[in-house]
Amino acid sequence: MHVPPIRRFANKGAPIRRLTRLVVEKPWGRDDIPADFGRFDGRRVGEIWFTHPDGDAAPILVKFLFTSERLSIQVHPDNAAARAAGLVRGKDECWLVLGADEGAALGVGLTAPTSKAALRQAALDGSIAEMIDWRVPQTDDFIYNPAGTIHAIGGGLVIVEVQQNIDCTYRLYDYGRPRELHLDEGLAVAATKPVADPRDGRVDPARSRLLVDGPHFGLLHLAGADAAALLPHHHADYIFTPLSPGCAIAGEPIGLGECVATDRADAIALEPGARALLSWPT
Repeated sequence: MHVPPIRRFANKGAPIRRLTRLVVEKPWGRDDIPADFGRFDGRRVGEIWFTHPDGDAAPILVKFLFTSERLSIQVHPDNAAARAAGLVRGKDECWLVLGADEGAALGVGLTAPTSKAALRQAALDGSIAEMIDWRVPQTDDFIYNPAGTIHAIGGGLVIVEVQQNIDCTYRLYDYGRPRELHLDEGLAVAATKPVADPRDGRVDPARSRLLVDGPHFGLLHLAGADAAALLPHHHADYIFTPLSPGCAIAGEPIGLGECVATDRADAIALEPGARALLSWPT
């Protein structure tokens, strides 16, 4: 496991900082968001972001996605391409599926190698959707999506996403929605072959384990009382995300629908049956 760089909060007396919840309405969102996240009075909520007090300087962003329709086919730049475009960093991301309706799909990479020219034509005529490697997701599937991977999220999903903190998406195809596409930028950074990441797989909800060990962030899945054995004991910029009730830091309850920053992870405690994610920059 990578040891995170040592950083400390300015306020040494505060063990946690609750992150601000940013609700993002989307046409592909849902109106059945769990009550733990708040009351939305029928609004179609697609994303809930947890924004860090450090703003764009914070290296990691956690968000929950709630989909009723398919999102665009898109791609993100890596660090080098992002910085060349004047951005602070690129965007690797990963998903843990928390709910999947029958017929839901996740597209990750392509089914066969192709060329940039063929991808451009397919994006223009819509046949790019037939080139995507569509997977049938199930609850507790974990997918790591490296920068450059052409991908798409379908409808009927609830996902928690941990990503490098940058709001940069290049849309290649959007099913006829009247939104801007970014073919030049997207094709410049897109991988033109299938993607198989060794971190992908099923997460046992009752088992704690390391899901990601760099290069941009670390991610632990924590489950029940045995989570204590995996908790780091050094100071770092951690983000703690409950996935159920029964989570606390230094005796203070942290509920589902909340997300907190802390510089200490060894004060985390989970009740039997509880689960959470812990992330940090590497």
